[in-house]
Amino acid sequence: MTAMNLRKVKIKGTGNYLPKKVLTNFDLEKMIDTNDQWIYERTGIKARRVSSTEGGEFPTDMAEKATWKALEMAGMEPNDIDMILFATCSPDYQLPNCASVLQQKLGMTNNCTALDIQAACTGFVYGTNMANSFIQTGMAKNVLVVGSEMLSTKVDWTDRTSCILFGDGCGVAIYGAADEGESSEILATTLGADGTGAEFFSQPVGGSAEPINHHHLDENLQFMRMKGREMFKVATRTLAESAKKVLTDAGLTMDELDWVVPHQANVRIIETTAKLLGMSLDKWIINIENYGNTSAATVPIAFHEAIMDGRIKRGQTVLFDSFGAGLTYGATLLRY
Repeated sequence: MTAMNLRKVKIKGTGNYLPKKVLTNFDLEKMIDTNDQWIYERTGIKARRVSSTEGGEFPTDMAEKATWKALEMAGMEPNDIDMILFATCSPDYQLPNCASVLQQKLGMTNNCTALDIQAACTGFVYGTNMANSFIQTGMAKNVLVVGSEMLSTKVDWTDRTSCILFGDGCGVAIYGAADEGESSEILATTLGADGTGAEFFSQPVGGSAEPINHHHLDENLQFMRMKGREMFKVATRTLAESAKKVLTDAGLTMDELDWVVPHQANVRIIETTAKLLGMSLDKWIINIENYGNTSAATVPIAFHEAIMDGRIKRGQTVLFDSFGAGLTYGATLLRY
């Protein structure tokens, strides 16, 4: 199929879901040796959400609730979706995959493709760029891309350097072919990974290479571990490089960019990246203060919020920009 035949891809609907429980920095002060000022000055985070362990807020539960919002916005039914791409590093189960569980929870009967993506915090951007390719080439009509995380189960709540950063939540988007004459389209994409930095952010215990045993549980070794300084350096560099690449590929300048929706890992990373790009923070959608780092869910949560509050409007150019463990990275430049 030649470039002339490729379909333009549009975001038809978005949705999100945030768990009911709010865990503030002041709550953390009662749990570990830290304080609100120390956390906020270094991360920009004031609070995060924590899913219920009693049920109803597991990653697929949150995804179901968020998807109904997106379907309503798009004027669609569940069976209109013919592919589910579910980005998460905190799935409900090892098996079956979250995408299949979500298909069942939505009452879908069309036996659509259901795939999980494990690219950590870059998962939603990976899914978006994959959906773009499937729809452009006619291999899919409508693709649901989900970013849903329950990182509260992956965090060592005695480790004050890491537990302050993460939260739970979900964001989704439905992608489909744009109608003739519509301006919406995905303008440029980039994806990549650098496995040499795998040690900077990892959860080595719990997989086939090192199954969890009593020693791991006794020593709290089963949780996520991160080398913050190393991740900061890599994150700012890769975010800036990815942004420049998609803008160059699309033939656009920074001035022609209306909004940046970055991965919400640390507000200092966002600020530094903006400086590297010579951009004002006025164009950046930032909500880390309320939710912390929700991994694959940060970009779609922030994107949906900015649409709902009227900041992001149809016809505007939007950049998704993310990085994560792996080390994975990627960006999507689109006209909403």
